[in-house]
Amino acid sequence: MGQLRIHDTLVGEGLPCFFIAEIGINHNGDLDVAKKLIDLADAAGCNAVKFQKRTVDVVYTPAELAQPRENPFGETNGDLKRGLEFGLEDYREIDRYCRELGILWLASCWDEASVDFIDQFQVCAYKIASASLTDDNLLAHTRAKAGKRPVLLSTGMSTLQQVDHAVEILGKDNLLLLHTCSTYPCTYEEVNLRAMLTIKERYGVPVGYSGHESGLAPSLGAVAMGACVVERHITLDRAMWGSDQAASLGPSGIIRLIRDIRLVESSMGDGVKRIADRELPIIKKLRRVGA
Repeated sequence: MGQLRIHDTLVGEGLPCFFIAEIGINHNGDLDVAKKLIDLADAAGCNAVKFQKRTVDVVYTPAELAQPRENPFGETNGDLKRGLEFGLEDYREIDRYCRELGILWLASCWDEASVDFIDQFQVCAYKIASASLTDDNLLAHTRAKAGKRPVLLSTGMSTLQQVDHAVEILGKDNLLLLHTCSTYPCTYEEVNLRAMLTIKERYGVPVGYSGHESGLAPSLGAVAMGACVVERHITLDRAMWGSDQAASLGPSGIIRLIRDIRLVESSMGDGVKRIADRELPIIKKLRRVGA
């Protein structure tokens, strides 16, 4: 199904799963919290962290921004959206800090200006959120900016026909599709992991899984089914304020998940049926002679 390279890591079927810790907006507008989440992802063994970038006045209408919404930053939805948005100096520090730790970072960009903003940091890849899958202009702009860097496209809230159209715009070179269900948190009945196989067969590009469930099982199942990339939201505490916290993994959850992903990978083997060396003395002990 092909391979692609995220920075210096080769990603594809049969290779170790590339894990992206989605910080998103779980930093709640606090750079110190963001750096603690980067620390958590690095300590857990994640390959990269991901943020979200929006030009607030482009992504949201004036009416949406004026809607009443009590939040830590004020009384309106606009206060919240602006309060959650990091600026240039914040991202310069994020870039410096990730380089210091040796962990990659990228961002989901929700508008063309945000793509241009993030591009100055020469991130390892671009992510397009499920909500943006039908935004033709954003897809084309992202592909143009990304060049030979990978574009990761989430496919939640989308029909196969809509994904067809998005893939036509993006092209299949250096493209990775992420199966996901865009409910927060997602129930196990909504996950539909077999759709990942449908996507893999239909498009012939590397496929991964972006999970919004509260547990670990679907993410591990996705790895066993061949997910090249897994993305999960992380948080310092699931009880923190914020709309994405409940669908996120806390410190113990992300550490367990990365550990178990690597154990699943070790368990997959090469598919050749053979007697393990450590089974030989068991054969002598338990099998009847001549059986």
